Amino acid sequence: MLGDWLRARNGETARDALEDLIIEPEHGEVSLGVNERQLLGNILDLQGQTIADVMVPRADIIAIKTTTSLQDLVKLITLEAHSRIPLYKDTLDDAFAMVHVKDILTWSGEVSQFDVESIARSVLFVAPSMHVLELLLEMRAKRVHMAFVVDEYGGVDGLVTIEDLVEEIVGEIEDEFDSDEKPEIQQSSDGSWIAGARTPIEDMAVVLGADYFDAEELEDIDTLGGLVVAIAGRVPTRGELLSHDSGLEFEVLDADPRRVKRLRVRIVAAPESVDPVSKS
Repeated sequence: MLGDWLRARNGETARDALEDLIIEPEHGEVSLGVNERQLLGNILDLQGQTIADVMVPRADIIAIKTTTSLQDLVKLITLEAHSRIPLYKDTLDDAFAMVHVKDILTWSGEVSQFDVESIARSVLFVAPSMHVLELLLEMRAKRVHMAFVVDEYGGVDGLVTIEDLVEEIVGEIEDEFDSDEKPEIQQSSDGSWIAGARTPIEDMAVVLGADYFDAEELEDIDTLGGLVVAIAGRVPTRGELLSHDSGLEFEVLDADPRRVKRLRVRIVAAPESVDPVSKS
């Protein structure tokens, strides 16, 4: 139905037609719901994005060598909570495959005879300038879910999975290791609080007191993760300390290049009259 509508719009590019459809369909034409409009809008936003914009940078890649034992591999997957792990020979620039947790769970040989290359899966090698939608289509066609981003000399610059690309369109996707538990706030022995980045600001305000957050923050920002991103003006890195005007300090305990995951919250000063979030 949508394809017929697009083909009928003579003189317009597909992008122009989609933009018109997203903004307001003409009388008698197909009408889209809010979710469909959002998805199409996200797809249009991807038109100019390249793999370099969405990849996990080299410094943040968790990978294993071909000499890794089964025990060490299981420990790594448990610790890092990744369902797919890149595989390399001597250095990361020798990366050539990936290992899927499903293949580890179904492996039935002798532990001492385990060879990680025997369960290796294929990957793609792409340039950082490749367009996001182009790679998404190639991954779908070849049924390959991971790609190494390589520079002109063949060195690995980054990593991207099909999940990363799909999330650019539909939002965050929970994989096999993502927890379904509700965010919790736990107080540590030193008086600080540990909280998930998805914890609503309102919940933290109940614990600390409403004076630590102003009305604009409570209205415009939903979660603690969103608050620290607003303070930093970007996605902060693990170990980074961020100060809030009210006297709170946020320490990033866990994060990846796309989102903050876990935080430590400390009171370093009594709450003052709080202005909107700003960099420290």
